[in-house]
Formats: sequence, structure tokens, C-alpha cells
Amino acid sequence: MGLFDRVKRVVSSNLNDLVSKAEDPEKILEQSILEMQEDMVQLRQGVAQAIAAQKRTEKQYNDAANEVKKWQRNAQLALQKGDENLARQALERKKTFGETSTTLKATLEQQNAQVEGLKRNLIQLESKISEAKTKKEMLKARITAAKAQEQLGSMVKGMNTSAMAAFERMEEKVMMQEARAQSVTELAGSALESQFAQLESSDVDDELAALKSQMSLPGTETNQPQCPQQATNNQSVPQTQEPVDAELDALRKKLDQL
Repeated sequence: MGLFDRVKRVVSSNLNDLVSKAEDPEKILEQSILEMQEDMVQLRQGVAQAIAAQKRTEKQYNDAANEVKKWQRNAQLALQKGDENLARQALERKKTFGETSTTLKATLEQQNAQVEGLKRNLIQLESKISEAKTKKEMLKARITAAKAQEQLGSMVKGMNTSAMAAFERMEEKVMMQEARAQSVTELAGSALESQFAQLESSDVDDELAALKSQMSLPGTETNQPQCPQQATNNQSVPQTQEPVDAELDALRKKLDQL
């Protein structure tokens, strides 16, 4: 490979890269549609010209055919009148127009085929342009969505980290405040339970006092008269008093511990 070819290839690749980077998909799509529409206009003009030529050739062919028929009648008329020389001249003119008619007929057939082909091409081009317009709108929508996604990605990538850090700090403060509020609520519940416990202990004290008032403690004098039998039994109380006193002291200790 020569040096010139290598330089040419490098220059071409660089130019292609620049052109590729400079291409805007939306503008290229619009330009492509415009170029196809210009081609369609030119094709329509070509079809119109071909049809006009076809009509002209068709008229010439019909005129030549009519001339052939006319000179055929003239030759017959001349023979009927007995003028063979005039009939001969008429047949010569008929032959000339016959040759012209044959040539025009071949040309007309070619033009008919050409016009039909141009019409088919025109229909195909119109269909392609309509399809291209539909695809263009779809591609433009996809381009718009891709640009929006790219911008969003750039925004997320370039998002201010300090702002995110501040947001996270505020979130942590909110969580701490919620934790403190929960702890205060729990402490308030504990204090309430303590108050109810105090109320329960006061109820026990009241019950103990009531129990003391109902029981006959040692050294307590009773104002009720005693029958002789009870007096006799009381004389024997000092012998059994000690176990009762011991049980009473035990009961007092249990009540004091409550």
C-alpha cells in the first residue's frame, strides 16, 4: 500500500467522522423527505410529459389510419369512374400513410408501456414518501425521548452532592426526633405505672389497718362481759398465748414487707 493511499484513507475517515458527528437526525429526516418530494415532483412532470407525447402520437396514428381509409375510398371511387391512373395515385398515397400508421403504432405501443411504468413508479414513490413521513414522526418521537433520557441521566450524574448530604442529615435529624418522642412516651408510661403501683401499696396499707382493727392484739382490753366459762378458759390463755403471739408477729412482718 502506497503512502498516498494511506493518507487518502486517513483523510477520508476523518472527514466521514466529522460529517457523522455533524449530522442531526431530525434535520436529516426532514431533508430526506424534501428530497423525495422533489423527486416525486420531477417524476410527475416526466409522467405528464410522457402522457402528452403518448396523446400526440395517438392522434398522429389515428390521423394516419383515417388517411389510409380515405385514400382507400378514393382509389375505389377512381376505379368506379374508370380512371385507373388516378386510382393508382390514390393507392400510392394510401401506402405512404399506411407505413406512417405502422410506425406510429409501434411508437404508440412503446409510449404506452413507458407511461404505465412511470405511473407505477410514481405510485410506489408516493407510497414510500407516505411511509417515510409516518416513520419520520415515529423516529422524531424516539429521538425526543432519547434526548430527554440523556438529559435526565446527565442531571442525575451531575446532581449536587452537598445538597444530597444536607438532605440525608435532615432525614437523620427527623429520625432522632422521632426516637426521642418515642422514649418520652415510654417514660411517661413508666411513671403512670409507678403511680398505679403506689396506689396498690396504699390499698395494702389500708387493708392492713383494717385487719389490725378487726384482730384482738395482746394487751388489748375488751369491754364485753365474760361468762364464767370464758373466765375459766381465760385463766388457761397464758399457757397457749405464746404460739399465737408468734404467729401474729409473723403476720405483722409479712404485712410490713408488702
